[in-house]
Amino acid sequence: MGSKLTGCGSATPSLSISNDDLSKIVDTSDEWIAARTGIRNRRVLSGNETLRELSVQAAKKALEMAQVNADDVDLVLLCTSTPDDLFGGAAQILSEVGCTNAFGFDITAACSGFIVGLITATRFIKGGGIQNVLVIGADALSQFVDWTDRGTCILFGDAAGAVLVQSILSKTNGVPSFPPKKATFSRIEMNGKEVFRFAVRCVPQSIEKALEEAGLPASSIDWLLLHQANQRIIDAAASRLDIPSDKVISNLANYGNTSAASIPLALDEAVRAGKVKAGDVIAASGFGAGLTWGSAILKWG
Repeated sequence: MGSKLTGCGSATPSLSISNDDLSKIVDTSDEWIAARTGIRNRRVLSGNETLRELSVQAAKKALEMAQVNADDVDLVLLCTSTPDDLFGGAAQILSEVGCTNAFGFDITAACSGFIVGLITATRFIKGGGIQNVLVIGADALSQFVDWTDRGTCILFGDAAGAVLVQSILSKTNGVPSFPPKKATFSRIEMNGKEVFRFAVRCVPQSIEKALEEAGLPASSIDWLLLHQANQRIIDAAASRLDIPSDKVISNLANYGNTSAASIPLALDEAVRAGKVKAGDVIAASGFGAGLTWGSAILKWG
């Protein structure tokens, strides 16, 4: 039993905070932030907005694109480190989406969460009895940063993204390989130099192993889609993998680091813009707090 990605969706808060806005509350500037991170803006929850609402919106968009009814969903996976409810949000989200025949649970793996969610979805499908899985990556890290610390508050934004993973009766799997790695938990603190070295070393190795297990050459990659943490990391990893910049998906400048939401958010924008087309092969990798990292070779559609 294989699996394929058939729909995606995303949602972001209404409040946009620019680098210039941040310069009014901390000692920083647009030039300083953009040069070191590639970030220009980020979206942040405000007023009565909740991460649950964003997740529901993203999930409904994914189902609409896939043309699948909510009551045909078997499993909902919420990948988040910042749920609205301490005891998990998947059950509330599946209820609001209308997934009356589904069960669900949360997955906590920080910025690697969405990749771990994809792994989990494909394992459930492979085991049988599960046909449609909603994988949602959603985080609101703005609630946990120190807004007086210019080293961290500039990095994060809030968002939700979702994909529908469906079963296929084929030897070819739309998510053919994923070597996940996990370690210990850490709170939101950034050692930029160490994170850079870790990501630039581990991400290419992880993708290369995923390609090897999938039986695909690097030349088969149509798009590189990494966790949107820092443009320097994305560029360096692409360079080590010999992937040209026009094959790299990045929306970091507009949203900042949205943790588990960053990969599905960027994927959704690329699909809806017509960049990613049916049959395209995507090398995706998540990495971050823990430290955690994992990669998947995906085929869209």
